[in-house]
Amino acid sequence: MAPPAPASGEALQQVIDRLWETVPPLWNHIRANVRGIASECFEMSVPQFRILRHIGSGVGSASALAALTQTSAPAVSQCVDALVEKGLITRRQSEQDRRCVDLALTPDGADVLGVIFAENRLWMEHKLASLNPEEMGHILRGLAALKDAFLT
Repeated sequence: MAPPAPASGEALQQVIDRLWETVPPLWNHIRANVRGIASECFEMSVPQFRILRHIGSGVGSASALAALTQTSAPAVSQCVDALVEKGLITRRQSEQDRRCVDLALTPDGADVLGVIFAENRLWMEHKLASLNPEEMGHILRGLAALKDAFLT
């Protein structure tokens, strides 16, 4: 059996249009929920949450955070100060280069991120609970196809 022909023409344009109509607003809605949880439950500003999340994913210096978030060094430093004061991250002088400071999550910081993402997962489960198994299967196949098309 021959593989299916690649999409073209009007069908391809409809898929592209639907992607633009769906993916950015959906992602923005999910991000807003995560940020709302951080703000409401942990009195954390959006910039503080972004910094905490990036430190949690392994970014360990203020200069790397500034570049990644496209934020000024003083703004990053202000967020880092607030997160250190809340006990969510630590700041230590680098053993390799005494001019550098290493940033890391504290156990409390890891717990806060865990709670935020767990609450968001529960919210997403609630949103998706109305879908039937057939719809879930369609979504899973569609997401797999998108991942193959864009990420492989």
